[in-house]
Amino acid sequence: MTADSGPTADLASPHSRQSPGPARPQGSPQPRPPRPTSTPVTQAVILAGGQGSRLRPYTDDRPKPLVEIPGTGTPILGHQLAWLAAEGVTDVVVSCGHLADVLEEWLAKADLPLRVRTVIEAEPLGRGGGLKYAAKALPRPDEPWYATNGDIWTRFSLREMAAFHHERDAVATLALARPRIPWGAVETDQFGNVLDFIEAPPSPFLINAGLYVFSPEFAELLPDVGDHERTTFPQLARSKRLAGYQLPQGVYWRAIDTAKDLTEAAKELAAGAGRTHQ
Repeated sequence: MTADSGPTADLASPHSRQSPGPARPQGSPQPRPPRPTSTPVTQAVILAGGQGSRLRPYTDDRPKPLVEIPGTGTPILGHQLAWLAAEGVTDVVVSCGHLADVLEEWLAKADLPLRVRTVIEAEPLGRGGGLKYAAKALPRPDEPWYATNGDIWTRFSLREMAAFHHERDAVATLALARPRIPWGAVETDQFGNVLDFIEAPPSPFLINAGLYVFSPEFAELLPDVGDHERTTFPQLARSKRLAGYQLPQGVYWRAIDTAKDLTEAAKELAAGAGRTHQ
């Protein structure tokens, strides 16, 4: 997968002369008009306001996005900003909460590859309310935008996901991952005989990977307070305007939620995962 793939424009000039081609038989369906070229996605929101209680003691003195994967020298937020910049994003709004001053101090000192603005929730708004509040600070409200949870470590082509979103004429598209089950599985036959043991098999179900592409009108559909997955997403699903983009096979994805996740991510990254899948 290449990092610069994505939607392509129709190269024919509106003033170019084209052959009319053979006449269509009477009664045949009219051709669909050409799909307009999508607007490149150049802005994003990162939700970084959670308490990170399951990552203590790492989050006692810093917000979860500033926790470093051992051996990388980079906090999760630093990885996300570098990845977004590589995918063509120029402006990011970081929604802060827990230890916001620590996060803002890190941003002030870091050599950032794009423009970053922070917003601070005076009181918890929930994920949907937090997204809506942060979206008001985006520099181009009439353009699409990415969003990601502040604890996601992944690499894949966001441009391809944006193209998928546009092709389906969706209001919102969420990335879908198939994580590995953290326990060993046991395979049996119909008589209860154990056939095999499978260590950490892939889940049979897809999950919300915490990464999104949103059309401009999405922000107005969000609740002021609450969870968009219980309100806005079901509404869009009923109207067939919610799309799910499955992460390509082999793409590295992990949510850093516990100390065990830190340990596992460090092992995986040391083995070369998560660095070159773009």
